[in-house]
Amino acid sequence: MKFAIKAVAISVMFAASSMAFSQKGETVKIAMIEGLSGPFGNVGQNQLKNWQFVIDRVNGAKNVAGVNFEIVPIDSKSSPQEALNGLKSAIDQGIHYVVQGNGSAVALALADAITKNNERNPGKEVIFLNYAAVDPALTNEKCSFAHFRLDADTSMKMEALTSFMKDQPKIKKVYLLNQNYSHGQQVAKYFKEGLARKRPDTQIVGEDLHPFGQVKDFAPYVAKIKASGADTLVTGNWGQDMTLLIKAITEAGLKIPIYAYYAGVSGTPTALAAAGDIEVYQIAYNHSNYTGEIGAMARDFKKKYNDDFYTFSIYNGVVLLSEAMNKAKSIEPIKVAKAMEGLSFKGFNGESQMRKSDHQMQQGLYISKWQKVDAKNTYSVENTGYTFAPVKYIDAYIASTPTSCQMKRP
Repeated sequence: MKFAIKAVAISVMFAASSMAFSQKGETVKIAMIEGLSGPFGNVGQNQLKNWQFVIDRVNGAKNVAGVNFEIVPIDSKSSPQEALNGLKSAIDQGIHYVVQGNGSAVALALADAITKNNERNPGKEVIFLNYAAVDPALTNEKCSFAHFRLDADTSMKMEALTSFMKDQPKIKKVYLLNQNYSHGQQVAKYFKEGLARKRPDTQIVGEDLHPFGQVKDFAPYVAKIKASGADTLVTGNWGQDMTLLIKAITEAGLKIPIYAYYAGVSGTPTALAAAGDIEVYQIAYNHSNYTGEIGAMARDFKKKYNDDFYTFSIYNGVVLLSEAMNKAKSIEPIKVAKAMEGLSFKGFNGESQMRKSDHQMQQGLYISKWQKVDAKNTYSVENTGYTFAPVKYIDAYIASTPTSCQMKRP
């Protein structure tokens, strides 16, 4: 009898131990639903390589959870409808983790569909890690338990950017040029609000919202900027729309400072280098000249792909997932999501925390300036001989903005 009780006790202990570490050695598939073709396909392809590179670097015993991540790429062609078709395909394949970032319209569609799927299909829940879509609505009025944002949202970036710009006395007349969708509209909105609070003496002399991914020649827009007498341009453009804008600015000989969100995205640095003497400041969670482990990672990525690693939130996403899976001792999506809430960890840019109230990453931001490489800033972006050198670090508490999220939890 004593032997039987002892045997049962040992069996229970072993089972508990196996359950506690049940995630170790398991494969976690992640569906990357992204525009991998079309006008912004070069950006998506770069980020696909980012995901694959980071995962290869930290898989298995190299992450605290001991899991093996696997990326499953699905081309959305930057279309919300195509993204929803891709989501259905991922769910049909039994995938419980989805990542996306390029285009807030796509992110909003995915977040809504995933929330509905989780409510209607217990046991088939999906968690969405958003690494680049920055519409504040995603962590405010449209927040969801299933959605976690790894990037800083538009309001956070603009809070940091206007805090820097208020101390630049040369700024007197600003022109706003943005893509006509949620992100571009939000850049304009939050800039106006921040400027009114911090530099009421500064004037907005012009504003345009242009079709997203459709403009082939920005010369007419640049002509309007020149005619306005603006001494500063603020833009949230990215991808093809930013590259072609810089090309038109160069051809027109317009020499005014540009304050941008995505000057470092594929193709744009090459256009900036062709412009020669151009003054550009970027607000982002990263810059080009990290040292230590992160700097080595960026340089190793370039050696492997002859391309730049610039979506650093992908690194944080993998760290966050593995930390949460280790904490939850599980790869089950709801358990992992609960473990991610409020989780603090060491990210690429210092201490980072996934805020529980709205699932918005809290992290420091950088203002960096486009310049020639030098002894201190040695990383050559797109092999141009130029780089984004950090000029100011903005602490997380300064960039942080409040949320109106009323989270519904399972």
